[in-house]
Amino acid sequence: MSWAKLGDAVLTNSRVELRRVRLTDREEFARIAYDQAIWEYFVTRVAGPDDLDAFLENSVRETLNGTRVVFAIIDRESGRIAGSSAFGNLAEADRRIEIGWSWVSVEARRTGVNRGAKLALLDHAFDELGCERVEFKTDVLNEGARKGLLGIGAREEGVLRSFNFMPGGRRRDVVYYSILRSEWPDVRRERFASALG
Repeated sequence: MSWAKLGDAVLTNSRVELRRVRLTDREEFARIAYDQAIWEYFVTRVAGPDDLDAFLENSVRETLNGTRVVFAIIDRESGRIAGSSAFGNLAEADRRIEIGWSWVSVEARRTGVNRGAKLALLDHAFDELGCERVEFKTDVLNEGARKGLLGIGAREEGVLRSFNFMPGGRRRDVVYYSILRSEWPDVRRERFASALG
């Protein structure tokens, strides 16, 4: 698949379907997005309807202009939207992409939805886009995300200090992780067996 057509991609496996966020998803996202625990480590917050509208509008705009490709994560068991994730920092010439901006609803946690979404994104990055490197970053304080990234086989690379502002003015340190093409077959087999079954 061409990187230029990435916004049209629909990614599926036995657990999830990922397709780009649409403005018409508003009601589904409103059902799950107002839990403030979701946004604790995000640079932006969705606290009410205006924030949700901004999230949807930015997601659609960035997908259309190729800055990021923002996906709705659909739980194939329920058929409902369970969260969102994105491809960003698209570096086609270097065959490098970031997976991030990921969140799932409270009811989707520990159900395999997030792992299934990561598998769909990683499969697409390595198999369809020909990536050599997939990277992830998170707030150094976000222990849950850090543990999760290690759990899917990403390697911690280091901390970038004072990376950006957070709501409230705190300067965030971020920690980077990656999976390389040469590592992916073993990582996929060893870390995603449950998502493959």
